[in-house]
Amino acid sequence: MKKSILPIAFLLVGLIVISCQKKAEESTAEVEEASLRNVFADEFTIGTALGFRQIMSEDQKELDLIAREYSSVTPENVMKFERIHPQPDSFNFELPDKLVADAMKNDQQIIGHTLAWHSQTPNWLFEDEDGNPVDSITLYSRMKEHIQTVVGRYKGKIHGWDVLNEALNGDGTLRESKYKQITGEGYIYKAFQYANEADPDMELYYNDYSMQGQPKVEGAIRIANEIRAKGLRIDGIGMQGHWGIGSDDPPIELIEQSITKIADAGYKVMITELDIDVLPNPYGIQGAEISDNFESNKEANPYVDGLPDSVNQLHAQRFADLFKLFLKHKDKITRVTFWGVHDGQSWKNNWPARGRTNYCHVIGRDLEPKLAYDSIIALTQ
Repeated sequence: MKKSILPIAFLLVGLIVISCQKKAEESTAEVEEASLRNVFADEFTIGTALGFRQIMSEDQKELDLIAREYSSVTPENVMKFERIHPQPDSFNFELPDKLVADAMKNDQQIIGHTLAWHSQTPNWLFEDEDGNPVDSITLYSRMKEHIQTVVGRYKGKIHGWDVLNEALNGDGTLRESKYKQITGEGYIYKAFQYANEADPDMELYYNDYSMQGQPKVEGAIRIANEIRAKGLRIDGIGMQGHWGIGSDDPPIELIEQSITKIADAGYKVMITELDIDVLPNPYGIQGAEISDNFESNKEANPYVDGLPDSVNQLHAQRFADLFKLFLKHKDKITRVTFWGVHDGQSWKNNWPARGRTNYCHVIGRDLEPKLAYDSIIALTQ
């Protein structure tokens, strides 16, 4: 009597199914490992800035992207003074609370932004009921209440704060802000003092744009050194990466010089607010002064219908060149933060002229990785 071959066939089919499942699981693991968050995990933290729409998003693809790609999050606007403390007796914690809670669920480092900045700060901080400037004692009292209330609320949850933001001119001198007009340099030291008192375990930073300019980076180091000389704490200096697509915008060599100067002075380096502008600059703008405002025109907005492949290639190469530099100095750089989650979120769509279509990020408007994404992932393989 001939034995049935059916049991053997079922066994073979079962083995094939198990093998296919195993390969599928391995393939899925490889995809997960190829995220920005994972491939740079041993080099530096990879961050993003979350705007209102991302914090409140119900788009599961966007939420998955934020959790998968980034190990750090920074509030783009919702923790700035005018948003979180618009009136003397009024704080808005709903969106910051949600950002912090979601980031903790995603095991993401949280960076607070920002405690003392000349922009997006309400006039009531600097003025009395008649609109006249307050004295330094009054300003310090208001600063202390604000900083210790906001920082204290998130004590033990936030990894570090941009305590002082954009306080310098391009030549390294202090900006003539309302803070400085009332207190001189005193507000700088009080901001760091109050922040440290509110949470002695978090990191404290100075953050600014155009830090490839050597007078400006030297001014930042001077500020940091003077903070320490007064027995106060500052841990790092953030170099905003609002740069352009051209190899000279700015030159890699100048960025490297600044990274080295900051590290040699004894401070951690963060590359913050990173985005690479691909649009022409007929306005002659340098830096990231948000008060700049121009009329848009066709010359300044040529890629409404999509980015040409030639420009896409240049964008990818620029990101690759920058990340090669960051990897070279991974012993000095602790975090690289993209200023936004994807192209559609970028503030560069509306600055320095509203209504432009820009392509600054490594993730596109469709929430899919771009050539620039592939170019920096490839550096780790």
